[in-house]
Amino acid sequence: MTARPPAGPAIRRICLVATEESGDRLGAPLMKVLRQRLGDGVEFSGVGGRGMIREGLVSLFPIEELSIVGFTAVIKQLPKILRLIRGTVDAVIAAQPDVLVIIDSPDFTQRVARRVHARDAAIPIVNYAAPTVWAWRPGRARAMRGYLDHVLGLLPFEPDVYRRLDGPPCTYVGHPLTEQLATLRPNPAEQARRDAEPPVLLVLPGSRRSEVARHIAVFGETLARLQAQGLAFEAVLPTTSHLEAAVRAGVASWTVKPTIITGDAEKRAAFRRARAALAKSGTVTLELALAGVPMVTAYRVGDVEAFVLRRLIKVPSVILANLVIGENVIPEFLQEACTADNLVPVLVDLLNSGPIRTRQIEAFNRLDGIMSTGAASPSVRAADIVLATMRGTRQAPA
Repeated sequence: MTARPPAGPAIRRICLVATEESGDRLGAPLMKVLRQRLGDGVEFSGVGGRGMIREGLVSLFPIEELSIVGFTAVIKQLPKILRLIRGTVDAVIAAQPDVLVIIDSPDFTQRVARRVHARDAAIPIVNYAAPTVWAWRPGRARAMRGYLDHVLGLLPFEPDVYRRLDGPPCTYVGHPLTEQLATLRPNPAEQARRDAEPPVLLVLPGSRRSEVARHIAVFGETLARLQAQGLAFEAVLPTTSHLEAAVRAGVASWTVKPTIITGDAEKRAAFRRARAALAKSGTVTLELALAGVPMVTAYRVGDVEAFVLRRLIKVPSVILANLVIGENVIPEFLQEACTADNLVPVLVDLLNSGPIRTRQIEAFNRLDGIMSTGAASPSVRAADIVLATMRGTRQAPA
């Protein structure tokens, strides 16, 4: 991206960098609120996905170029990643924005932020979606204080963690899922389907190709064993259009043939009808919990990643919903524990209203209170802090 000619005093320039779909889902509504506040007096530049592009961003490169998972895959792609980082930093410096907003994807965006700050410390930098210093590498928090002006937390416990670790100012703005409760929770007809027989069982093997590859076989074996025990259920597998072919190939040998759906609206409709879920760990666990769908979770990574993560992770659970609730109500089976032998008994309990299901539902009922942000939505709260941090405005609140 080449440098723009100087704009008039009314134009505010905002750079945003989001390199994954999760970041794009945060960036697009943030941009919408910023444009509502600033009208035609704002220009957006940087990196983003389809949602941010719809809101007016011309992305430096397609974010699919960074759909890389796993330490070994990152090492292989390192020259490309470093080239994209350098290009992004050059573009931000050339744009001379009033504020830079980095969104999620810390392995990429934190490097961009550090380099931008080193080259021009006058550019304020806001980090939307706090890096998980509470889970691993807590020393990152203090280091971030040197180049970030503000961190926007999606989880209610994050401001306390950043204060304790002497990190940059952090404000809980709320999780975007709390803006979508109406699309997650069933109406009376959908609740009746949730309670009816045979129950709908969601199967969620992952949102990346490598995750699907690692989970598809064990998930298929789990469903086959449930059926062999005489348990009737309707399996529904939500996925994305770019993964549909890989998913269909993976389930071709399954004994139980799931209904495969694509698209966010279809996925949410399935969530509203489902009685239980077999899910890969990740943000989807919080989505399911807010929808009131009890679950069992599983996750497998490569041997190298497992070796490193076991020595770094410092939390009692890798399940996001468990961390927000504050207790391990959702069973998790990781690595060698991710087997049909372990998954089947929990799913039998969940589908038959056993004690594990009851405990989860009671815990999920507390989530609204735990995650409340009052009257303002997360994107509005985030926009308030971004605007307050821009050059020429007051200091952002701590």
